[in-house]
Amino acid sequence: MELGKRIRELREEIGVTQGQVAGEAAVSQGYLSQLENGDVRNPSAAVILRLAQAIHVDPDDLFEAAGYPTVRTLKRVYEGYEANVDPDLLRFLTRLPRNRQRRLLLLLEGMENLVEDTRRGAVEDTRRGAVEDTPRGVEDTRGGGEGSAGQDSRLSSQQR
Repeated sequence: MELGKRIRELREEIGVTQGQVAGEAAVSQGYLSQLENGDVRNPSAAVILRLAQAIHVDPDDLFEAAGYPTVRTLKRVYEGYEANVDPDLLRFLTRLPRNRQRRLLLLLEGMENLVEDTRRGAVEDTRRGAVEDTPRGVEDTRGGGEGSAGQDSRLSSQQR
């Protein structure tokens, strides 16, 4: 459900006006009206929190309606998912300072992108290899070509 519709629904359930909610949430009535009508697309988290307090609901209800992931949403998504990560590694990672955790995450994401790019390149090379007779970087050694004549002259000069 859209955030604006959800706010209007909750506000009407408790029987309060836009003016009352706007006053409690420290937003203008015009802004709340625009929000309820879907004219405001990305209200700030602070506004969403204040509106949740004003209409006495769990902020997650409004964050989810706005499309933000919440702990509740993530629990549903990952329900039954079991990570196979060594507990000692998890303990080590949780002790790292936040900035080091971020750098490690960036490094791992970069490695993941590199692996994906390499896989894509291998698939493209495989497709090209099926079309081409001779793989790239391999000399034609079937004889009679310029490469083989050059090799023959080098070999004969080395043997003398």
